Amino acid sequence: MTSQEIRSAFLDFFKSKEHLIVPSAPMVVKNDPTLMFTNAGMNQFKDYFLGNATPSHRRVADTQKCLRVSGKHNDLEEVGHDTYHHTMFEMLGNWSFGDYFKKEAIAWAWELLTGVFKIDKSRMYATVFEGDKANGIEEDGEALELWKQFLPASQIIYGNKKDNFWEMGDTGPCGPCTEIHVDLRSDAERAEVDGATLVNKGLPTVIEIWNLVFIQFNRKANGSLEALPARHVDTGMGFERLCMLLQGKKSNYDTDVFQPVISKIAELSGKKYGDSDTCDVAMRVIADHLRAVSFSIADGQLPSNVKAGYVIRRILRRAVRYGFTFLGFSEPFICKLVPILVAQMGKYFPELEAQRSLVEKVIAEEEATFLRTLEIGIRLLDSEIEKLQKEGKAQIDGKTAFVLYDTYGFPFDLTELMAREKGLTVDQKTFEQELNAQKDRSRNAAVVETGDWVEVKSGGSFEFVGYDTCEAEAEIVRYRKVKSKGKEQYQVALNVTPFYGESGGQQGDTGYLQSADERIEVLSTHKENNLTVHITARLPQNVSAPLLAVVDVEKRTATANNHSATHLLHYALREALGKHVEQKGSMVSSGSLRFDFSHFQKVTDEEIAHVEQLVNKLIRKNAALVERRSVTMKAAKELGAMALFGEKYGDSVRVIQLGDSVELCGGTHVKATGQIGLFKITSETAISAGVRRIEAVTGENAEQVVYHLQNLFREISAFFHNTPNLLSAIKKTIGENADLQKQVESYIKEHLATFRSELLSRAVDKGEYRLVTLQEVDTQAERRMNFSPDFAKELAFQLRTSASDVVFAMTGVFGGKPAITLMLGDDVVKKGLNAAQIVREAAKHIAGSGGGQPFFATAGGKNCEGLNAALQKIIELIDSHIEAL
Repeated sequence: MTSQEIRSAFLDFFKSKEHLIVPSAPMVVKNDPTLMFTNAGMNQFKDYFLGNATPSHRRVADTQKCLRVSGKHNDLEEVGHDTYHHTMFEMLGNWSFGDYFKKEAIAWAWELLTGVFKIDKSRMYATVFEGDKANGIEEDGEALELWKQFLPASQIIYGNKKDNFWEMGDTGPCGPCTEIHVDLRSDAERAEVDGATLVNKGLPTVIEIWNLVFIQFNRKANGSLEALPARHVDTGMGFERLCMLLQGKKSNYDTDVFQPVISKIAELSGKKYGDSDTCDVAMRVIADHLRAVSFSIADGQLPSNVKAGYVIRRILRRAVRYGFTFLGFSEPFICKLVPILVAQMGKYFPELEAQRSLVEKVIAEEEATFLRTLEIGIRLLDSEIEKLQKEGKAQIDGKTAFVLYDTYGFPFDLTELMAREKGLTVDQKTFEQELNAQKDRSRNAAVVETGDWVEVKSGGSFEFVGYDTCEAEAEIVRYRKVKSKGKEQYQVALNVTPFYGESGGQQGDTGYLQSADERIEVLSTHKENNLTVHITARLPQNVSAPLLAVVDVEKRTATANNHSATHLLHYALREALGKHVEQKGSMVSSGSLRFDFSHFQKVTDEEIAHVEQLVNKLIRKNAALVERRSVTMKAAKELGAMALFGEKYGDSVRVIQLGDSVELCGGTHVKATGQIGLFKITSETAISAGVRRIEAVTGENAEQVVYHLQNLFREISAFFHNTPNLLSAIKKTIGENADLQKQVESYIKEHLATFRSELLSRAVDKGEYRLVTLQEVDTQAERRMNFSPDFAKELAFQLRTSASDVVFAMTGVFGGKPAITLMLGDDVVKKGLNAAQIVREAAKHIAGSGGGQPFFATAGGKNCEGLNAALQKIIELIDSHIEAL
């Protein structure tokens, strides 16, 4: 069977068992603070297990795209080196929400595997939970007896708590599970060693393919278990492993899931898969990581330096690095693999086909950027190796290796490889200490202690009324204490709430809870899965007392203005730039709005003005809000609403229409567009290849921007004596200033020899070298310097040819930004000093970076205030190095 046939057979089987086949949820998780990525098929159904929502269908099946690269489930480092670990994988699953339980789950699993997929029964093993006395949990005798109907006792194995008791996390729903394993070894190998002894031993030829979880307990924060009111079934079968089994392969990567991509990698690299272990690993890593990165981008998560975006960037860079190191790729190549992936998986995951162009462009730009970074890292490492060889040292310091890894993404094994080629070693112990220290810092910063929910009102329901009112009578249903970074707060869930929980890019409401005796401030509101959680610094003295929940109306109104404005902006962008424009993210607060969208070039000033005009025209029309709640997705699309890729929609959706703008949205909005008042774009930038970002303000904040621009115009006009033709006057002044600057530099160049001699005469004799410094304000000559970088370089080279023992350090401000120039004479360089390394350290004081050659380097930055400190750092580094000789 082909992989597509296998996937279809699974879904068709459970459809015949009255399961609703649902689409995969996005791989990038939203509205769940405990997860960045979907790492299991059950993630999208957590609300049902937690009791926060009621399922519309009690039997469900799907194929879910998952990503395991962080936290407890982290397979990244194993990927490519073995036959079955992956970052992104498909999880085939079937679920029962309070419907069938162990009997049906086990019987149907057996029927599918042996009846439909024709797996040899003699090769199959089932594990059942052996019990755990410490937790007071008995063995799963029910599952044991059920399996005896299908397998001999010799093929049923007891498993411990680690392997056969599934838990969502430290707290929450959990229960025993039964795993199905298959022995892929040859008959001769099976005759020598009983497969039952190899189950769960990490052998790639005796593998788990399906896990049936029976969720019947709730784990509390104190570690105790309580029975759930309804019992559920949650199963997960690795699609790639199943394909390996049914296609008679020994590796997931040999199946038709991966081979088309691997074949293309081999073609592009000119290497044959199977000829070299190192090349094979590289091809497997790239084929795997291509899927993870492509699906993440298609789901709306772009590579970045924070949170989920950082994880995706790290995965992509790992693939690039393997291609660079082992396959000889020095130009972007992963982007060329995207069409193969789309052809394979686009049918079942339409977002991949729809976002193909964006995926290709983002990957291409990320590849190009990282390849440039690798080149910088190689130059830095070469310089470090050269320095160590001159000093007669044979080991690269672990801290240096960590800086290369952390700052430049330069992997340790590549540092080790380059060092070995030059006869050097790397201090791995110190590197690992630095790496672990960084991990500890990140881990400690993210630690959150969450207590158990305290139920105040048993069996309470939850209702959001915030679309219709900003205050409501309410009662606390449950609460819990949360501690983060030493700060204690409370999470409160109300039976009725007007508070909008942060989601869909809209910030959560603030306000207060009023009882007869006290007022409790609501600091923020967020969504935890589908539950609205109110954050407070303290609890009411009487948690059972009736409350009045009141939203901050002024803040809510300003937020609604900005949210509705994003809808109008989206519509205007599609009108002005084309229908290819699609929302790629947004952030809406009371103060401003941010809107990310697909577009493959900078939006011109004229286009921005046109978009602004269109939005303000829509505002002036004062179109009334048309809100349709609980609309089917089909009906919503017929109304013209667009479904955004990367969003998870339920059985029914909410449609917001403002004039010609029609969108699916769960946020709060204006009653009519005229309420927005005024719309003003404040910036337009690129955030990645093919994705632009517009930031804007509305209402009173937009007025303030206009007032500021008017005041600025008046001040500039006054500076030019209120000339009627201000623009011409400014251009004339700039031109005159440039001419004068050229005249000054021309004059200085003519007198450069005199200037050079003057500087040398002022040199400070430091014993081993002479120091010449030149700052923006030259106090000795009582004159202000404003030399261009080109002039600084020319002066430095003149000094270098004049004296070999001179160090020339110049700091100043050019074009409003701080600049550093450093020149080391030949005799100084011979002492092992490197201008580029020194400048990089000094540049930290001006919030910048720099580089160059051992004898000459420059740096730029943002913090002019740090120039003096930067100069002192240069002198300090040179003196400390020479003293150590």
